[in-house]
Amino acid sequence: MSLRNAVLAALINREASGYELAKQFHVSVANFWTATSQQLYRELEKMEADGLLSARLVAQEKRPDKRLFSLTDAGRAALRDFTRQDPRPTTVRDELLVQIEALAHADVASVRCSIEQRIESSTRRLESYEQRLSEILRGRTEDDFLATGKRIGPYLTLQRGIMFERENLTWGRLALSVLDRRFPAV
Repeated sequence: MSLRNAVLAALINREASGYELAKQFHVSVANFWTATSQQLYRELEKMEADGLLSARLVAQEKRPDKRLFSLTDAGRAALRDFTRQDPRPTTVRDELLVQIEALAHADVASVRCSIEQRIESSTRRLESYEQRLSEILRGRTEDDFLATGKRIGPYLTLQRGIMFERENLTWGRLALSVLDRRFPAV
């Protein structure tokens, strides 16, 4: 998936400024797609030039004017076309796993520290995702939400992020347990 498709999906329900999109990418989209602010701004310019987005200028007091982006009909069509494609299979590219693979020749204390940091990071992300899920549900049970809710896509992507982080925590705890048994003095 390209950044372009992630931007189209992020703008499907409302217009947003580049700043708002960058914030959304760091908070609500981060569980399935990441991009730097610079990448995002470059892509917004390209997408506008390609006719997938339109932008309107909004004057602000005591701040620079901001541009709000929204999907054009061509952008909606491009997003629809993207959803008709077979997605590429997910692959894992994880530097920590490379370190684990080389454990026989690694600095075990450093690897242990990396695992602990991964656990801390996953714990924070899991808490964030669960908070956002609570916001989407707005006090409803999941069954009620699924019967009447309008944000099914964000619900499902959040569920995937929650499951991913829970699996990271399970694996991290397993890895630390194995290291404790095999390298107790470290």
